[in-house]
Amino acid sequence: MKRRFVVFSAVLAIAVILLSVFLANGLFTNPQQSREFYIGVEYAYADDTAQLKALVDKVKDYTNLFVIGSIAISFNRSALDESCDYITQSGLNLIVFFTGIDRYSNWTSSYTIRDWMADAQQRYGDKFLGIYKIDEPGGNQIDQGNSTIIHSAASYTQASESYVGNLTLMNNYYHPYTPRLFTADYALHWFDYKAGYSGVFAEFVGNESRQRIIAQTRGAATAFQRDWGVIINWKYNQPPHYLESGIELYSDLSLAYSAGAKYAIVFSYPNMTGSSYGILEDEHFTALQRFWSTLNSNPDSFGSNTAQVAYVVPKDYGFGFRSAGDSIWGLFPSDSLSAKIYGDVQTLTDRYGAAFDILYDEPEVAAQLLGNYSNVFYWNQSIT
Repeated sequence: MKRRFVVFSAVLAIAVILLSVFLANGLFTNPQQSREFYIGVEYAYADDTAQLKALVDKVKDYTNLFVIGSIAISFNRSALDESCDYITQSGLNLIVFFTGIDRYSNWTSSYTIRDWMADAQQRYGDKFLGIYKIDEPGGNQIDQGNSTIIHSAASYTQASESYVGNLTLMNNYYHPYTPRLFTADYALHWFDYKAGYSGVFAEFVGNESRQRIIAQTRGAATAFQRDWGVIINWKYNQPPHYLESGIELYSDLSLAYSAGAKYAIVFSYPNMTGSSYGILEDEHFTALQRFWSTLNSNPDSFGSNTAQVAYVVPKDYGFGFRSAGDSIWGLFPSDSLSAKIYGDVQTLTDRYGAAFDILYDEPEVAAQLLGNYSNVFYWNQSIT
């Protein structure tokens, strides 16, 4: 009996030692978990539910979000319900783009967006993230596009009040019926959030600075305590390619995650090519697969680009930030501050990359918020 006890004690001691070694080397630890993050594609400007389903099947194993950007599908409730059912049954979360309310009463399958949103919340639960409404309101305003919110103003303050006021009225109809209200934009992000958007997707388009667009969007989202994301859009406007390369896509997705985005969407225009997947090519799917794998195995490898510095611009200064001569509100030419502000942003981008935010000198930028940054620069002081 004594000999058995000695043997048992020795075995137990060895087991304890081995267990300690395993734990020290992380062999029994759970896979690393990432923060809440949505990565997916947008199916836009087409009406083929079979084509939409094919894209869902292609990406469902390495994404968790699908955006229906097709107005034509949204006009047909049967097609919309069929598409949403397929997306959610494939395990993906869902965002749907809608256009003007009045346009849904002129079709044979007429219905109200309000009723559909209420049904969607019951039908899809948490997988229905919200709706995407009024595409690029700020960009249209700056460039005087087809959906310009305001056409005249006597001052920057009046322009700001009119833009925010009109956009707020347009958005208020939807808030009681949708969990979230989204848009994508490349300008005036601060004022989009003031108008009530839950989240704005910063547009990564062409060769525009990703770091600057992050500073604009994340700064506004931080001030208004909202979420933000990115949408990777056009880089070229002619064949053979329309999107950036797969390598660039992976880099942009990694940058967005490292900077704190909650959403990342890759845009696809289905009918621009002969491919079943539109402008998305094999290299883009490979990049998405690689990103998904890293996101779920080693997200810390993306690094961190949290904001360390804030740059504060004047209240109501609806500047485009793309050049020193960019428009202000799409209604006024550049002014005496434009060149300095543009130059300051270029300097901060070169110095800090995506680790700075652009804020406005408004009540939302309280001392408590500014206290979160290691350094704060104002438009009316020199950056040294």
